[in-house]
Amino acid sequence: MRAARILVVEDDRIVSRDIQEQLKRIGHSVAAATPRGEDAIALAAEHRPDLVLMDIRLEGEVDGIDAAEAIRTNSRLPVLFLTAYADEETVVRASRAEPFGYLLKPFDESQLRTAIEIALYKHDAEQRLAASERRYATTLASIGDAVIACDIEANITFLNPVAEQLTGWTVAEALGHPIVEIFHIINEDSRQVVEDPAGKVLRLGTTVGLANHTILIAKDGREVPIDDCGSPIIGEHGEMAGAVLVFRDIGPRRRMDEALQEAQSNLAMMARMTRLGELAASIAHELNQPLTAIVSNAETCLRYLDEPHLDEAQRHEARQAAERLIGNGQRAGDILRSIRNLVSRSTHFGGVDLNAIIREVADLLRGELRRKDCKLELDLSTDLRSVWGDRTQLQQVALNLIMNAIEAMANVDDRRRLVMVTTRNASPSTVELGVEDAGTGLPFTPEDAFEPLFTTKREGMGLGLSICHSIIEAHRGTIAGGHRSDGTSGARFTITVPTNNDR
Repeated sequence: MRAARILVVEDDRIVSRDIQEQLKRIGHSVAAATPRGEDAIALAAEHRPDLVLMDIRLEGEVDGIDAAEAIRTNSRLPVLFLTAYADEETVVRASRAEPFGYLLKPFDESQLRTAIEIALYKHDAEQRLAASERRYATTLASIGDAVIACDIEANITFLNPVAEQLTGWTVAEALGHPIVEIFHIINEDSRQVVEDPAGKVLRLGTTVGLANHTILIAKDGREVPIDDCGSPIIGEHGEMAGAVLVFRDIGPRRRMDEALQEAQSNLAMMARMTRLGELAASIAHELNQPLTAIVSNAETCLRYLDEPHLDEAQRHEARQAAERLIGNGQRAGDILRSIRNLVSRSTHFGGVDLNAIIREVADLLRGELRRKDCKLELDLSTDLRSVWGDRTQLQQVALNLIMNAIEAMANVDDRRRLVMVTTRNASPSTVELGVEDAGTGLPFTPEDAFEPLFTTKREGMGLGLSICHSIIEAHRGTIAGGHRSDGTSGARFTITVPTNNDR
């Protein structure tokens, strides 16, 4: 038992002296003694004793109960009542002072020691609890997330400053109000009211989270995009005591993501335009061929139209010239369409035919393949499932991989320069695209290939494969580099993307 400094408030001087002697014998000291309630209030503030022994009936206008209430309010000191009266009215009135115990007169030294020990223990426990609550309150007030707590009836018991800022309600305004009045949330897309997560926690007794696209409607009408989780508050006996919501404003993060996506889109666009610049001569040649044929076949048609009478052979030749005219026009249109798709800035996810994309890229690269003395072979699955993605972005990935394969064989003279492109259904939910070359293989680790600005070429910025990696990640797919599957010289890049039905 620790020694305590005790203020004795007793109007019977003989009893007061006896109590003081007992206190000294059991190891305590007397901070002061007085028979009056008014003086007790002043002495408590002056001496700050560890405990006040207070007789209920005192001299003067202020009795022990009133004095104890004042001491508890002003000095936050523990009070132990001494009384010869244990009637219900006295006990009820005395309880308003929140005493730390009652000691009925007459009492012996052992009873006094026990009552003091209990009172001091309860006060220490109360102080520790108050300190803990202050620490938790300071912590909750300092964290960057908003916190709202409610009781078992879903009435608010706590808001931290961040919650005040986001909801527009102060603690004083919100305390005791139903949480649905303060935490009003809707779905961003449907504008429908979202179920109160605190109520859901109280109903289910488990932690719950908010769906995406949830908007908090603040008191002033502001709309704040948030994410959130709610958890139960469990009492000391394991019972549900309330719920706590932790949420944050995701507006800044959303704006940062949008800016990042815009930057990535611009970077991808720049990479596409760079690739088209590299292909400009080949594309011009590819367009020149059908356009020259169109002019030649048009002249043939005009020549036959000038004939006054066409025989069957001339008519057949004119028809073939017209068909070649149409075919070459379609060929030129296909090339221009591929270019237009590649330079598109818009992003639109939907079902995409990966085989059709490969064929478009193959058409676009026909001249480049001829110029670099390379051959492109396609082994495309006839029952390939459509994938979920953006057509332009997937076309960019295919173009980059095939162009890289062509460039990887620039110094190959002892074997056929062959690029093999394959597609297959890798699983019920994924489609695989493979691009193999007959070059010298990867002169670096596969992981390095996807790092921004990594390149082994004298020209270029090393962004191609990095952009491919970002695009495939955005499609919830995978991309990997390695050696050819048959063990011969060369590299293989493999991509998997989810099917249209698995989005």
